Amino acid sequence: MDRNRVEGTAKDVKGKINEAVGKLTGNDRLRAEGKTDQVAGKAQGALGKSKDAVKAAVKH
Repeated sequence: MDRNRVEGTAKDVKGKINEAVGKLTGNDRLRAEGKTDQVAGKAQGALGKSKDAVKAAVKH
């Protein structure tokens, strides 16, 4: 599994937590940062998934 998939998932989870905390506390900046982290995490995860697919295709 590519490192980007792992790091992307971690960033996505962190973003979800920050967004939830921001909602609970009424902190709009934290909510926005959480959403940004989620998007970045999903993009990084997709990059890792693509790299894994290329590696698998090259092996076969």
